Amino acid sequence: MAPLLPSLGVATPWWLWLLPLAGLPLLLSVTRRSPVASVAAAPEDPLSAGLRIALTAAGMLAVGGLVLALAGPYRAGERVTRTGVGAQVSMLIDRSGSMNETFAGRQPSGEEESKAAASRRILRDFVGERAHDQFAVTAFSTAPMLVVPMTDRHDAVRAAIAAIDRPGLDYTNVARGLGMALSQFGAGAPGVSRALLLVSDGAAVIDPRIQAQLRAEFARVRPNLYWLFLRTKGSPSIHDKPAGEDTPQAAPERHLDLFFRSLGVPYRAFEAEGADAVASAVRQIEALERDPIPYTEERPRRDLTGWAYALAALGLLLLVLAKLAETDFLRAPVREQAAIAVPAPAAAPKKRAAA
Repeated sequence: MAPLLPSLGVATPWWLWLLPLAGLPLLLSVTRRSPVASVAAAPEDPLSAGLRIALTAAGMLAVGGLVLALAGPYRAGERVTRTGVGAQVSMLIDRSGSMNETFAGRQPSGEEESKAAASRRILRDFVGERAHDQFAVTAFSTAPMLVVPMTDRHDAVRAAIAAIDRPGLDYTNVARGLGMALSQFGAGAPGVSRALLLVSDGAAVIDPRIQAQLRAEFARVRPNLYWLFLRTKGSPSIHDKPAGEDTPQAAPERHLDLFFRSLGVPYRAFEAEGADAVASAVRQIEALERDPIPYTEERPRRDLTGWAYALAALGLLLLVLAKLAETDFLRAPVREQAAIAVPAPAAAPKKRAAA
């Protein structure tokens, strides 16, 4: 009971000054006075005593309920923390110029989808599959851009993903994008699953000094890292060694994969050469991220005026029924009974006329 009281309030508190009027039924009786000279002359009647207490309580309920209804009672809104199944997912989406091409490496025509359009469509479907997932969206090309911070408002996340539809630039600065995507996790509860999903069709060389900073940040946040590599058909795999010199400049995707493997965090790469492969990879990621996650449920303010009126109506109904019980509708009115009980006086005999 104690935790409930702080959440209760009234809109117009000054009406509560009339609340002592609810004690009037203790001083005044609503029942008809008895013609018996002394109630003590009647035997003890538990039923009558119970009815007297019930009618007094009904009167107090009627007056108190009306006063409370006029005061406008309500239960204040609150935040309730619960536990569901899901994860915090920070999505880092490549917006370089090559994402505007199809998986075949050409400009889309007709019903063809670009890699960017296919990834947007599939990620929008991914968001909202589970009610308690939290998402952040970051886009990057030459510079990273925060589209939406970590939130459980899935409609806003889907709108943010759909808004990334402008043609990208040629340069891919994945290092700065990773830094911004990691910063979206913030301070989280222990045990919450964190996932960083990189959606990109290529990679750039990460400066060794930036690599050290990213290693420290990954060690602090420790997310599950997923790279959804949108591979153009015919292009080298991230596992293929170049024929010549094996350097980050010659094979940036391969060396980015090696860098991710060296971070010491759970990491998995998916190579997708079409929209169906992208959808399959997203389903696998969703199945992997199924840990308990706390979430906050917002409960709005609730108006209790109707309940107060209902209590007052209940009290008034009991009082009306009590008054009706005092009336005998089958008995003739009092005036009619009095007329029947007292016979009319007989007419005086006429004097005999004198002869």
